[in-house]
Amino acid sequence: MKQQWYGTDRSLQIRMFITMFLLSAVYLAFVAAMLSAGFDAFSVFLFAMLMLGAQYFFSDKLVLMSAGARIVSQQEAPQLHALVERLAQQANLPKPKVAIIDTRVPNAFATGRNQRNSVVAVTRGLLETLNLKELEAVLAHELTHIRNRDVMVMTIASFFAMVAQIIMRWGFWFGGFGDRRRRDGGGFFVAFLVSLLVWLISFFLIRALSRYREYAADRGAALLTGSPSSLASALIKISGTMQRIPQRDLREVEGLSAFFIVPPRVQSLFAELVSTHPPLEKRLAYLERLQREMAGVR
Repeated sequence: MKQQWYGTDRSLQIRMFITMFLLSAVYLAFVAAMLSAGFDAFSVFLFAMLMLGAQYFFSDKLVLMSAGARIVSQQEAPQLHALVERLAQQANLPKPKVAIIDTRVPNAFATGRNQRNSVVAVTRGLLETLNLKELEAVLAHELTHIRNRDVMVMTIASFFAMVAQIIMRWGFWFGGFGDRRRRDGGGFFVAFLVSLLVWLISFFLIRALSRYREYAADRGAALLTGSPSSLASALIKISGTMQRIPQRDLREVEGLSAFFIVPPRVQSLFAELVSTHPPLEKRLAYLERLQREMAGVR
């Protein structure tokens, strides 16, 4: 049965809109600067499109392979499959594939280029740490990422950031400041500086957008389960358990932190600006507000 929501989080929608608007403005300025500098950006754009295309179509396989995730059948994990299938029906989604990662680190992620080609992966540590309601809330969070097409959104959002990064790397690797600078009157040098500035600004904006998408996924989990407190309890358990996991195990999965529901590292104050996830305290406060909102409507 398809769920109905109790209202719209206009504040969150406005923040996501402003972030996307700022990204668009930065990228338009970047294109204008490249053209005015006389930089032949077509080959760079084409190369970036090919890289992003490969990332978009093959990222799920690469992520699963790097995580050591194994697709499991319904016979191997009947309860997990049943939870995913029921939540997918509630979210009006095709049932994604289910994978398990053999690690003690409790976590989960979703990947896939669209709703029909998606995978939800959970770790052994997560299955051993959470109760059924908490596991359901985590799976609902990941399914919301799939429903919101977050892989596609973040891929599109990062396109020109990748272009800027490619130009910077070409400047370093192939000596873009040498003879070409003298020939072109410093055009490549200007392109490099603009690319550096665009990459820095877009880096922080994309991280902010990612954090807002996490809030949206938390809200979706509250919608699907009707229990924001279950997700809050799961986040507390996951974060607390990871504090007791050996650093060696955490380092093995740190490269996947952007995909996980809780990043496997301790956040500092400055790290919030560069993190793909909001701080745990802010997520818990948001879920508490959702709990009060939902209870008030009932």
